[in-house]
Amino acid sequence: MKILTPVALALALAATGQAAQDHAAPATESASARVPQTKIDPNKEADIRHLLDVVGTTALMQQMMNSMEQSLKPMLANSLPPGEYRDRLVTLFFDRFHSKLDLNRMLDLAVSRYDEHYSDEEIKGLIKFYESPLGQKVVTVLPKLTAELQQDGGNSGRQVGRESMIEVLSEHRDLAQAIREASRTTSPPAP
Repeated sequence: MKILTPVALALALAATGQAAQDHAAPATESASARVPQTKIDPNKEADIRHLLDVVGTTALMQQMMNSMEQSLKPMLANSLPPGEYRDRLVTLFFDRFHSKLDLNRMLDLAVSRYDEHYSDEEIKGLIKFYESPLGQKVVTVLPKLTAELQQDGGNSGRQVGRESMIEVLSEHRDLAQAIREASRTTSPPAP
């Protein structure tokens, strides 16, 4: 039995990217023209939507969007020249971004993708699994476990990165000196 939550996570990331591409399309193109138009059996579609509900796909997509925003905000702000305008520009950007990124459209895309990859019998099997106590535990624990691993990995990665840079600079004094000189020429003079 495949674990669906990572699939939903990957799908949500892909859908987020697809939604961003779709909104870059000409304004004359209607939203319905951008959603895959293959006809899905209504019973299978209902089963897929039930499965997405059982595994908490909507909440997962919202959580991913929030996480993406938290990681993008500082990068976006730091990529802009300093100034009082930055916070306002970043806030307005994310307001506009959220207004264009429709979770319902992402769910429609998810339904289409599940229809492509799973038969109705497989969807029903997944529903049965995810409605079981073990399936519900997977739905509950896997996002927490993933977040913990990302946090632990991020902390470990930062520590390893810091240690690696210290070691390289201690082994290559010429590079350490070059950094000191470069920082003196790019730093504003002290008052």
